[in-house]
Amino acid sequence: MDHTEFRVKAKEMVDYIADYLENIRDRRVYPGVQPGYLHKLLPTEAPEKPEKWDDIFKDVDQHIMPGLVHWQSPHMHAYFPALTSYPSIMGDMLSSALNVLCFTWASSPAGTELETIAMNWLGKLLGLPECFLNEKNDSPGGGVIQTTASEATLVSLLAARTRALMELSKLNPELQAAELLGHLICYCSDQAHSSVEKAGLIGLVRMRYIESDEGQSMRGAKLEEAIAADKEKGLVPFWVCATLGTTGSVAFDNLREIGQVCQKHGAWLHVDAAYAGSAFVCPEYRHWLDGVELADSFAFNPSKWLMVNFDCTAMWVKDSTALHRTFNVNPIYLRHENSGKAIDYMVGSQNEDIKKLTLKKINIMNDIDHPKADDNKVDNKFNKNNGVITQIENRNITKVDAVEHWQIPLSRRFRALKLWFVLRNYGVVGIQKHIREGVRLAQKFAALVLADPRFEIPQPSNLGMVAFRLKGDNAFTERLLKRLNARGYIHAVPACFKGIYVIRFTITSQRTTNQDILDDWNEIKIVASEILTDVFGSENGNIAVVKKPRISLKETRELNATFGTSLLLANSPMSPKIVNGTHAAICDYEQVLTSCAQTFAQLKMEPKDSPEMRRRIRGIKMCGKKFSLDSCMDMVQGMMIEQPLPQFEEEREDASNGANTETIEAKIC
Repeated sequence: MDHTEFRVKAKEMVDYIADYLENIRDRRVYPGVQPGYLHKLLPTEAPEKPEKWDDIFKDVDQHIMPGLVHWQSPHMHAYFPALTSYPSIMGDMLSSALNVLCFTWASSPAGTELETIAMNWLGKLLGLPECFLNEKNDSPGGGVIQTTASEATLVSLLAARTRALMELSKLNPELQAAELLGHLICYCSDQAHSSVEKAGLIGLVRMRYIESDEGQSMRGAKLEEAIAADKEKGLVPFWVCATLGTTGSVAFDNLREIGQVCQKHGAWLHVDAAYAGSAFVCPEYRHWLDGVELADSFAFNPSKWLMVNFDCTAMWVKDSTALHRTFNVNPIYLRHENSGKAIDYMVGSQNEDIKKLTLKKINIMNDIDHPKADDNKVDNKFNKNNGVITQIENRNITKVDAVEHWQIPLSRRFRALKLWFVLRNYGVVGIQKHIREGVRLAQKFAALVLADPRFEIPQPSNLGMVAFRLKGDNAFTERLLKRLNARGYIHAVPACFKGIYVIRFTITSQRTTNQDILDDWNEIKIVASEILTDVFGSENGNIAVVKKPRISLKETRELNATFGTSLLLANSPMSPKIVNGTHAAICDYEQVLTSCAQTFAQLKMEPKDSPEMRRRIRGIKMCGKKFSLDSCMDMVQGMMIEQPLPQFEEEREDASNGANTETIEAKIC
């Protein structure tokens, strides 16, 4: 493909992407293929000669698309969101074209600096403490974009392990690192993500799971109890992972309680907020962040709910030197003349004052006395623990070069570009509106579930996810989920906490509407009715449904003499309802007062020259009953007319009769 063909085919690809996302609601969200289907459709070897692009892309439509789970569909409710957006797509397009590698400042100055800027923006947007940002020259903290939350968890655990081993080696210089490693132990909730367990396996450390409370939350008292017991056994607690927004039920560990325990025992506190972290852009959800200043690292996925397509995980650390001394290598081909003037996410340098502070803080040379900050002359020293050579000859110190690693791999994509595009194109207001709409739709679904006596929500619902189930044995809910996924109209996955099997229903698409929620709930009800009918012979199963007695309007009026009814119509998908009361309205928009004012402004000021209208208004005034909203509006319209309405013949006769009566009564008196 040359540049001429690329111009044409790339534009066609943009149209294809736009059409796909615009019409994704019409696609079957979950495929009906079986394992190995694609092997039967594609050749076993790569083509010997070049193929035409049109032939290649024809296979995408015919073979690839039928086997995909459509994650951007409004009927996709499995896992957590994996959203994309048009500015994010364009960011990835440009990043792929540029294909720069941002591991050092020299390898991509703009890429490195933009990542620092975007991470500072995002940290402020979440309300993180300043200690996690990298805005000042002497700030030891900062943010970095990792690939996944799993990698961020592993990076924090390895950094904490290095810190713990360095401290233990000072106290036990006769022991090797391998011997000290066996004494380390870390902790997480029994509701933590599986990646936390995997990090412990890779780090070769023991992992203890703390039992969560009835709300699926890890509490400080339980953690303190476990740590005290392990210390008595000679173990050293070095790392704790707190989860904000668990996978099973979006529960939140008590961050402040856990942070206080970690500070007491000198353990590293890592906060995994992979899904829920996006919600902290809205101030009303930041109460779950209480205590975050006690954490050592914090990570969440903009690639989940923030409409930045995968991969993009935002990670902040309070002290970046903890990462540097864990992942540092310093090959000659990664050094550059600007070391010490900017952040290098793979390698880098800091100026003299920062490095003095850093060396003093971490005591990088364990086998010698560290030079004082005001000492300008030291001998050549070598760090035996991690292989870093700090070489400062007998001369005045003008700059201290050091290796600063922030991640496990060397190469890194230009991920900051798509994050920057999204933050700018949506703005704070747009992102907050997106998050709040997802929460509102989840609340709407929860209300539908609770209104059906056959279902229950065993745990409180938080943010954009609802965990629900059919009442009774777990087998009913399992059959329901299996049949729903097999039909392919919606897709969901299960969770199980404390022996209760539930279906996770997550709002995963920014294209989801009220009608989509109603359609999905109707699909769930249909399948549930089929299952309960098969088992119990009734669509209600073994649930005794008490029917509410129907009371006619006539009976209601007899019971309440002031009762009035109004037929309310609204610009919403709801059907018209007979509402008990007159002054009521069904509104599906926000600016109610503005709309009301506009409606009053549009009222016709001219009187309706109709005897019927006048009698109607006069009857309203004379009667003590409550009348409909339309009647009240007619009365308001009549009262808003500045000049008195012209009287008709009937009114003149009534007025003259009234005057005669008053005259007669006066004479009698």
